[in-house]
Amino acid sequence: MGRISAQERRESVIRAAIAEFAIAGYHGTTTTAIARRVGVTQPYLFRLFPDKKAVFVTALTRSMEDTHLAFEGAADGAEDAERALQAMTNAYAQLISTSPETLLMQMQGYAVVAAAEAQGDDVIGELVRDGWMRIRETVHLSLGADTDRTAVFFACGMLGTTLAAIGLPQNAGRRGSVPEGRSVSASPPRRAG
Repeated sequence: MGRISAQERRESVIRAAIAEFAIAGYHGTTTTAIARRVGVTQPYLFRLFPDKKAVFVTALTRSMEDTHLAFEGAADGAEDAERALQAMTNAYAQLISTSPETLLMQMQGYAVVAAAEAQGDDVIGELVRDGWMRIRETVHLSLGADTDRTAVFFACGMLGTTLAAIGLPQNAGRRGSVPEGRSVSASPPRRAG
């Protein structure tokens, strides 16, 4: 078996960081945990990245880019907005079911923005806003620049991501689907139209 290059090791660290930060967040994740997951020493990790924030920013950037590419790839070649919507919805569901850490990493990024900016650090906020707008633009244009469809797509997607984050199945957000052992006291009103 050959040696792993620094670039391959860096890629492994990024994937490990996404997994660790997705679970424990920025403050709850240690660089030791990330290094351990990859099988490297902490000093080696710091040869690849200058500090924990750089690891977080790189992991967050990657998770947003992976999401952007998933939607862009799904919509590519779609004959119309309806087919693009179905393809991107399927891509979102695929991300939630096979790579939930990608989306949960982004949620951790959203959570860090206000605290970082309160301390005068707007790097993460700018990254999150830019990344989110790039994802939104891809979806929006793929849906024929329909603002309402774009909003519904993201609302449903965020619901799915939130359900994954709290350990409920994706269909728990649908009317009449309550996981066994749980109850719902009231149903939301039906929307006309």
